[in-house]
Parts: sequence; C-alpha cells; structure tokens
Amino acid sequence: MNKVVLNIKTDKEVKEGAQKIARELGVPLSTVVNAYLKEFVRERAFSLSMAPQLRPEVEKLFREAHQDYENKKSISPIFTSTAKALKYLRS
Repeated sequence: MNKVVLNIKTDKEVKEGAQKIARELGVPLSTVVNAYLKEFVRERAFSLSMAPQLRPEVEKLFREAHQDYENKKSISPIFTSTAKALKYLRS
C-alpha cells in the first residue's frame, strides 16, 4: 500500500487535544485519523452531532446540584416578594 501525506487545517487546540488523547491511548495521531478515514470510506457516510456536550466540570456541578435537590439540601424557600428574598439572603 502506497503512503501519502495528507495536510489538513485545524485549530491548534483541537490538534493538541487530539494528540494528547492519542498519546494516552498509546497510538500516534495519524493512526486515529487513518481509522476515521477508513471508516468514512467503508461506510460512505459520516455523522455530525449538534447535541450539546457539557464540559465534565459543568456536568459534575449539575449532578451535585441535582443530588442536593433530591436530598432537599441547599434549597431556598419560595419568596412572595423581593424584600423577603433580600431579607433571607442577608440573614
């Protein structure tokens, strides 16, 4: 099989992040790119997702907040006026 060089443009942060993950997996980034290209040729399709992905630290905060809500912890009462809310916050 003849090898060729493929030049692509990508954001520096994307490249560095991909290299870091590939290194953690013990493979060069070219192996990852080749795997995706082979899949593209084999499947004759690719997928894009518009589903938002939370950063892990944000997801953790949401999980903790949900647990607090379930345990009725760190939940303020319902206020019927701004004055009552401010009084609660200042206490």
